[in-house]
Amino acid sequence: MRGDRLLYAGIDIGSTTSKCVLLRDGEIVGSTLVDTGIGTGGPEQAFSGALAAAGVRSDEITRCVATGYGRTSWKGADETISELAAHARGSHFLLPSTRTVIDIGGQDAKVIALGPGGRMVNFAMNDKCAAGTGRFLEVMATILRVPIQSLEELAAQAQRPAPISSTCTVFAESEVISQLAAGTPISDVVAGICMSVASRVAALAKRVGIEQEVCMSGGVAQNGGVRRALERALEIPIFYAPQAQMAGALGAALYACHK
Repeated sequence: MRGDRLLYAGIDIGSTTSKCVLLRDGEIVGSTLVDTGIGTGGPEQAFSGALAAAGVRSDEITRCVATGYGRTSWKGADETISELAAHARGSHFLLPSTRTVIDIGGQDAKVIALGPGGRMVNFAMNDKCAAGTGRFLEVMATILRVPIQSLEELAAQAQRPAPISSTCTVFAESEVISQLAAGTPISDVVAGICMSVASRVAALAKRVGIEQEVCMSGGVAQNGGVRRALERALEIPIFYAPQAQMAGALGAALYACHK
């Protein structure tokens, strides 16, 4: 890190959320997350919120780098970088022992292999289907009529996880409805949903090659049901930092700082 007092910003504009992180002397001095993404005022709200949290003005920012699906649509950045590069940098900063990053976002899932120093050396990505993503979990929570934040607790109560075998979100929705109609406890259905996500992401991870330590980034990292299902699928521990959902924005800020 530079030994100066300059401010650097990173903003991650995702499909459902926008996140912003401000760095000074290698320390996070402000950050915020808002639940609106591309094509809304979310990026500006996230940027303004981070400025307010740090108690600084926008003209004090030395450099701003954007990442995420909406990175090219926001005019407030000096440069853009890929989500892969951002999550690699951010995750390595949060958990320096990380060699494999699993990022389950709103619209895709990514597995990133890191070399020494956190450099990205390989990756695999699923961006063709909602299954195995945060969007899949949102759809399932809507069908079950439960808050998405409740999925972890419900999965932990499962006695016999229900098999959800369809790899298509539409067909999986029919499976879930059929399971509920047959009287399957909702906790078992939720556990099956978490296992379905984990199985798709685990297959992606095995294509890349798994090297420990493995961490999760992105919003789904906060879902213990999916984390535990992934641990069972990969037969290894999965780590995550409390700031995992901010990893992309953090990585963008680190890029701004080191440019």
